[in-house]
Parts: sequence; structure tokens; C-alpha cells
Amino acid sequence: MIDDIARIGASAPARISAMASLDELRALEAELLGKTGELTALKKGLGTLDPEERKIAGQAMNEARSTLEALLADRRSVLENAQRAITLASERLDLTEITDELERGTVHLVTQTWDRLVDVFLGMGFTVAEGPEVETDWYNFEALNIPAAHPARGMWDTLYVDLGDPETVLMRTHTSPVQIRVMTDGEPPIYAIMPGRVYRRDTADASHMPVFHQIEGLVVDRNISFADLAGTLEAFTSAYFGGSIHSRLRPSYFPFTEPSAEYDINCVFCEGSGCRTCGQTGWLELGGCGMVHPTVLSNVGLDPEEWSGFAFGFGLDRLALMRHGVDDIREMYTGDVRFLEQFPS
Repeated sequence: MIDDIARIGASAPARISAMASLDELRALEAELLGKTGELTALKKGLGTLDPEERKIAGQAMNEARSTLEALLADRRSVLENAQRAITLASERLDLTEITDELERGTVHLVTQTWDRLVDVFLGMGFTVAEGPEVETDWYNFEALNIPAAHPARGMWDTLYVDLGDPETVLMRTHTSPVQIRVMTDGEPPIYAIMPGRVYRRDTADASHMPVFHQIEGLVVDRNISFADLAGTLEAFTSAYFGGSIHSRLRPSYFPFTEPSAEYDINCVFCEGSGCRTCGQTGWLELGGCGMVHPTVLSNVGLDPEEWSGFAFGFGLDRLALMRHGVDDIREMYTGDVRFLEQFPS
């Protein structure tokens, strides 16, 4: 038995070093040390030896097994490193930047419009305010003079959130709640704009999306008049669209402003001469505006006898459509690179 153990120990190193793959090495390991391996078969014969011979043979077998396990582990490490190198080479990515072939992304059309509008209003002395997109009913409706069961609530297709009492938490339907937060968090004078994302239960079509963007403006100060509102909107119109485009105000109704008006501009496509886009009227409706309702001022703790103000709002997406001559709002959100690359930032 000692001779057999010595024979296995003498031949094993060359056999192990000759293994070229992990699969071959595993097969040899089973042949040498497995349940049906050579050493295991010899171990079963230890019981036939007398005690002294059994002791010597057992010690020799343990030493041989330890030596073989060490040789197998070393060869396994070599083969695993070689396999890892092959895998890394096959999966290698060349991340070298090639300037003449590099295609750079651009800022999305809506974001471009957002940034341009903010720049215009910052130049006019406004600050930027933001608020949460998930709002309470008080900020979104009640503080804006739209209490529960008010008919004007039908103007908004609201998405309510399953949180708290029924119909008390919602995805904001306009950025007007930010106006309430600005007025409650600080003292006048206030000159601020509120750009942001809003949500309504709308079906997507050429001019509507359930998720879209608005920008609103708020001014609260002493002796603010409707003339200040008209002048501000005219100054914005010329600054954003160019000197050939002007604004007009038409009487309208909004529960949070009184008096209220619709804000129109000359058609940016025909500059007022009449075309298919403006229905031959020469005008395009852009948004709503008006003097802040006294009830709204009272709701936020401001004395309407001391303070007055105006507010306005319009859709960022609609502005982007008009500025760039896009006739379907859905085009901006399909992710079609062919469309988006027409508007480099």
C-alpha cells in the first residue's frame, strides 16, 4: 500500500500541471480524491492491515492527500486567472472619446423653453419659486377661492392620491399652489415666477397630455393695478417672441382673480395677418391672468385693503409648440431622436 501511495504522489504533479482547463482539472481531482478515486480506494483497504502498518499507511495517505490538494489548488488558481483574462479581453469596451465621431445629446425642447422663460423673467426682476407636486386640497383649491362643491372645480380633471381622507391629497393641477406657499411663507413685496410640472386626468391628443408644464407669475405689492399686469405681459411678450409680437387681454373668469382676463399674442406664424394656425384671427391664446382675488389675499393673511397684486400663467409645452412650429404635443415625449435633434440647445 505504501508503494501505491508513493506511486500516486509521484505521478500526480505532472498530471495536474498538464491540465489545460478547469473542466479537465475537476475530472482529475475526482479521479485522485473523489469517492471512487485512487486514494479513496486505498483508504478502504486500511482495515485489512495490522495496527502498526495501518498507522504508517494512514499517515502517508494523509500527507499525499494534503500534497495533492495543494497542487490542485495552485493549478486551479492559474487556470481561473487565465479564464478571467480571456473573459475580460472578450468583454473589453473601448471608451476612448473620438471627437470627430462623437454625437452629443441636447437639452429637451421643454427644458430649453423653461430656461429661456426663467431668463426673461429674471431679467425683469422676478425670482423663482418652487413647491411640491403632491399637494393638499387647501393649497390647490380652497386657498385659491375654490372651496368644496364650487362649480369651478369642474375646470380641472383632478388626480387624487390615496392618502389621508378621501380627496384631500392630489397631484397638483396647476402651479398656483406655489403662489399660496410664497404668500404664506414671506411678506410682500413679492415678484416671483413658479415653473413646474402639473397633472390632470386628460387623454393625450395633439394639444393635451396628462402630465405637462406650466409657468405662473405673481406680483403682490402696494398700489398694483391692472395696468401693471398688462405692461408686464407686453414686456414679456416682446422680450420672448420679439418686437413684432404683441399681447392683448380679453375679459374672462377665474375664481382666484378678479377681474380676470385671457392673455393672447399675435400669431407667431403669420404675425397677425391670419393663417390656418390662428384660425385666420391673427391671435393665439396663451394663458390666463388677472388681479389676485381679495379672498385669496385674506386666505393667506394679507390685508386686501393694504396689498394688491396680479397673477398670470401659461403652459410651457404650448409655448414650445408655438415657438418652434410643432403641431402635436405628443411629438415632444415619444423620445424620437429624429425629432429631438432638430432642436439643438
